[in-house]
Amino acid sequence: MTDKDLRRAVLDELDFDPSLDAGDIGVAVSEGVVTLTGHVGSYAEKVEAERAVRRVRGVRAIAQEIAVRYADAKKVADDQIAARALAIIDWSVHLPKDAIQVTVSGGWITLTGAVPWRYQSRSAEAVVRQLSGVLGVTNRIAIEPRVPPGAVKDKILEAFRRSALFEADAIKVTVSGDRVILEGAVTARAERDAAERAAWSVPGVRAVEDRIVAMARADKMRCTAARIRDRSSIPETNARGTDPSGGRKDTKCSDRGACPVA
Repeated sequence: MTDKDLRRAVLDELDFDPSLDAGDIGVAVSEGVVTLTGHVGSYAEKVEAERAVRRVRGVRAIAQEIAVRYADAKKVADDQIAARALAIIDWSVHLPKDAIQVTVSGGWITLTGAVPWRYQSRSAEAVVRQLSGVLGVTNRIAIEPRVPPGAVKDKILEAFRRSALFEADAIKVTVSGDRVILEGAVTARAERDAAERAAWSVPGVRAVEDRIVAMARADKMRCTAARIRDRSSIPETNARGTDPSGGRKDTKCSDRGACPVA
């Protein structure tokens, strides 16, 4: 997919999202890297714009430069934002009571505290960014481990095998304490995000280092074929019985994870 085609696909996805007013969002694309500029009417829209772009096949990275602009009538004082944020967190059935603290400065919310699960931390961030007057959210909520480190990898691999969104064998999982490293190659950014979400779903995971590369299906197939050739001690031959590569190996691919062909 060319950058021009990718830009068109991103614009179409932004226009398609009913929760977005994308009229003032600018899109530039260079080698699969999407830059978002312009402005939106709320922080929630800014976050949704980035989510929409991540859904588009071929997107390799996103530079988020969208500004949030509230009309004067919608501007809210910091103390009001803090009170509303605490209230909406207390009302949430997903969050333990009194586990999360809120501070607000210049419309920017900072969340602190500790919860057992990653989804609870994400849930707290999601509910407060919907509030009017919010310009941004910094999430510093800690995750309290509840699963022995040795069980983390097994639970992640089990979740990968259950998933219908990506091939489990395409991703390598390494666990060091409460830190998870994901490596490999997939054909869409959405598959990469699904793998990362699965890793975060295991209780006790505090950090996920995502080294997964999203590449075109044809490139992924070439990487896979090259790795198979590298593993084999028998040269690959064509119909004439000769090695079409002349004995050369694809040094761009390795078994250690992501293929840099993309």
